[in-house]
Amino acid sequence: MYTHNTFLNPFTWRYGSDQMRQIWSVANQRRLWRKIWVALAEAQAEAGLVTIEQVAELRQNEDNINLERAFEIEAEIHHDLMAEVRTFAEQCPTAGGIIHLGATSMDIEDNADALRLRAAMDALLLRLRTLLMRLVELIENECDHVCMAFTHLQPAEPTTVGYRLANYGQDLLSDWENLNRIRKMIRGKGFKGAVGTSASYSELLKGTGITPQQLERHVMKALDLEAYPVTHQTYPRRQDWDVINGLAGLAMTIYRMAFDLRLLQSPPFGEWAEPFGSKQVGSSAMPFKRNPINAENLDSLARYIASLPRVAWDNAAHSLLERTLDDSGNRRVILPEAFLAADELLRRMNRILVGLRIDEYAIQRNLEAYGVFAATERLLMEAVRVGGDRQELHEVIRENSLKAWEAVRRGEPNPLAGLLADDERITQYIDPDQVFILLQAEQHIGDAPMRARHMAALIRNAIQMEAE
Repeated sequence: MYTHNTFLNPFTWRYGSDQMRQIWSVANQRRLWRKIWVALAEAQAEAGLVTIEQVAELRQNEDNINLERAFEIEAEIHHDLMAEVRTFAEQCPTAGGIIHLGATSMDIEDNADALRLRAAMDALLLRLRTLLMRLVELIENECDHVCMAFTHLQPAEPTTVGYRLANYGQDLLSDWENLNRIRKMIRGKGFKGAVGTSASYSELLKGTGITPQQLERHVMKALDLEAYPVTHQTYPRRQDWDVINGLAGLAMTIYRMAFDLRLLQSPPFGEWAEPFGSKQVGSSAMPFKRNPINAENLDSLARYIASLPRVAWDNAAHSLLERTLDDSGNRRVILPEAFLAADELLRRMNRILVGLRIDEYAIQRNLEAYGVFAATERLLMEAVRVGGDRQELHEVIRENSLKAWEAVRRGEPNPLAGLLADDERITQYIDPDQVFILLQAEQHIGDAPMRARHMAALIRNAIQMEAE
């Protein structure tokens, strides 16, 4: 029906996984609707409202989806759920008349959406778990690997590659914990009918000895889904906002990782690089280019996810009185696209980490050029410790540093260590040979390796606890 001769959403084929597309497919939506109708009929059979034979007929045709027929009916009646009711009823000559008994559309659609939200979140959490474990391995492998740190995009002090990675890991761990919390809180509308008062079910259940609350519990147990205790015609749209906000938080973390990778992949840094295939083309005009297209794609999709919580916020805030329908159209877009975009972020970042290139030559080049500046803090601390004036020595180091910066700017080797080792204002406190030792930047990393290892252990423990 749809080909590349017409507009196709990029999430239909370019971004996200087939698994996530299946979760948000119309076919899966209709299967869930039918599953819910069967569960409702089973509960109503317990109350004596429908027969066991009718339930069996519904169950027999539960997976007999006929989208072509449903769309044909929808074109006439302009109601997708009722079109599916009629399609299902045509397949069930005995039970067709009891489908959707007592229900309103949102008793079916919102419970199905909650099931889809939960399935989509489960799929994302598995990908996030894989990403975290790959990151843990990198942190542990690189925790002692000294490199320059940069603040304000200027050389600062040394750090380690593992410690930088541990910072991303810390944020991703927060995302992991937050998304697990949100996953556990996902609830359906339950079965409360129009405006949420259960009036239709109260009428239907008169004389059966079964209350609307008991019927609701029966159906929701069959669906393995908790219901909100109070709803209007829909479940609270705040739930959508909570979910998409959680995805936006994940996107924020990955955006920062990808942005840093873009910076570090540029030749002036040159320390990290995303995988680049032997036949990959970087530019149509410049054959030599190695553009960071994966990291840029991550930032592009993450930026899109960041825009979606506002739409979900409006849906929740503008859910006037007992229900409005002005959320319906955009929910068909923002829920699947938020998950498909987040799915692509995790898939692509996983591939980047598997093939991440860390360039030792570039790291050493930057350490040699800039590391000695940072190590002057170590020299200053030692000179003050043995009797020097902190303010006077600070000025001495500043003067010599400015001279050294000029040499570095001209592409010359950094002369700062030699300048300071020849300055009597320094050597009256520190032996010249010791000056050179103190200005070795590789030794000026504090407890970064230990903290990186600790973060790796925290991530491992968190994932293990969640699995238990």
